[in-house]
Amino acid sequence: MMIKIGILGDIGSGKSHVAKSFGYPVFDADAEVGKLYKKDRRIFNNLKKKLPRHIHSFPIDKNEISSAILANKSNLKKIVKYVHLEVRKKMIIFLNKNKNKKIIILDIPLLLENKINKKNDILVFVKSKKSDILKRLKKRKNFNSKILTKFRNIQLSPEYKKKKSQFIIKNDFTNKSVNKSIKKILKNIL
Repeated sequence: MMIKIGILGDIGSGKSHVAKSFGYPVFDADAEVGKLYKKDRRIFNNLKKKLPRHIHSFPIDKNEISSAILANKSNLKKIVKYVHLEVRKKMIIFLNKNKNKKIIILDIPLLLENKINKKNDILVFVKSKKSDILKRLKKRKNFNSKILTKFRNIQLSPEYKKKKSQFIIKNDFTNKSVNKSIKKILKNIL
């Protein structure tokens, strides 16, 4: 039976790095969203219909998405609700493709919020220092603290996610400590 490991944590805590470090197939929701924005004209047409004042160009420009999010409280919810359905379809394809794998990793920012996880999935919380997180976020190309706040507002609190998780990985952004924690977790579940 396939074991699914969901990676949880605050925005910028290093979830994607931890997910990849497990060495098993990773479903990376953020990367999928990026691909959809670049390649899927249907998504563009739908978002353009929902947000005609903001979405104009294909491939979808992340700046247009950002301006839509900042313009109106309900826009982020509209985007997430619609894009999420498409990401879920991609996840099902990923799960089918990897159905013979012992373990797969789900790197999905709204895993709990959108009730994607199943009861017997293993949840791993990536814990990082707030100061480290902020330093890393500020290095991101299109860092915008207002958008960050809006995304945090639609997510469950890190404290809640931590409580729901069976394992915690302290990410001090050195591979050594992350890999040591991962080895321990895999020993525990295999």
